[in-house]
Amino acid sequence: MTKNTKKQKPILGSGHRACAGCGQMIAAMAVASGMSRDIIIANATGCLEVTTTPYPETAWGVPWIHSLFENAAAVASGIRAALNTKGDKKTKVIAQGGDGGTFDIGFGLVSGMWERGENILYIAYDTEAYSNTGIQASGATPISASTTTTPAGSNSLGSSQVKKDMIAIALAHGLNYVAQSTAGYPSDITNKVKKAISHSGPAYIQILSPCIPGWKIKPDEGLSMGQLAVQTGLYPLLEYENGVLVNKSVLGKNKKPVKDYLEPQGRFAHLFKDKKGKEQIKEIQKLADKNIERYGL
Repeated sequence: MTKNTKKQKPILGSGHRACAGCGQMIAAMAVASGMSRDIIIANATGCLEVTTTPYPETAWGVPWIHSLFENAAAVASGIRAALNTKGDKKTKVIAQGGDGGTFDIGFGLVSGMWERGENILYIAYDTEAYSNTGIQASGATPISASTTTTPAGSNSLGSSQVKKDMIAIALAHGLNYVAQSTAGYPSDITNKVKKAISHSGPAYIQILSPCIPGWKIKPDEGLSMGQLAVQTGLYPLLEYENGVLVNKSVLGKNKKPVKDYLEPQGRFAHLFKDKKGKEQIKEIQKLADKNIERYGL
């Protein structure tokens, strides 16, 4: 086979080691479908890095750089600066991280990148916990979720913190493009990546990525959990251009109660065992209702 006829490696191939049914991998494949090949990716430490690049192998078919848990944004900034120095304004730089590397450990560097208004797309795969290191709670962990650092018990209903609103934080930085999606809607993810890449300047896409072991769900439930998160209003599909909400999920007859989303997940199983837990489900329903009202869903 000659060099000219050799089949080109896909942007993200099948040679990865993610869990069967991994919501993050569903999301990542959808992201890759929206990318052009003229890109360079900086990837934070986390499940996506570990499962797609076990040394000396890689599932990526484009330039891809891994450094540390916290500094994917800084590495992306360095790549962008080098390309700008060369006069290359065409090549797109993409930074990727999980919620740990985005909401927590890498938060300051992400903020700095946004403050500088750099032409970089940042993609956050939100598994709502540190999935790679043992399912510890992160700034993205929803209230009442049981994790290894916020375990449910006789005196605990799981996490007592409310999920950090990174979408609002991104908008506060004045980003040109901000969007939210879930692994339940792969085509929505792909379309948003295409649109983000077409924009110049900083962009942010956040994707809910159900974690099979972390959420304690079945391998075939990743897609349905992503869909139910939207249908309950807990994690709506959102799209902002220049700070203006231009697209959103509209629930209509598809609206579902939050219990339909919580009940299949082992991390919320404790809420269905007693009166105290069932009262907490009502509080979570209020959070969904608040989103529905806030975004006009």
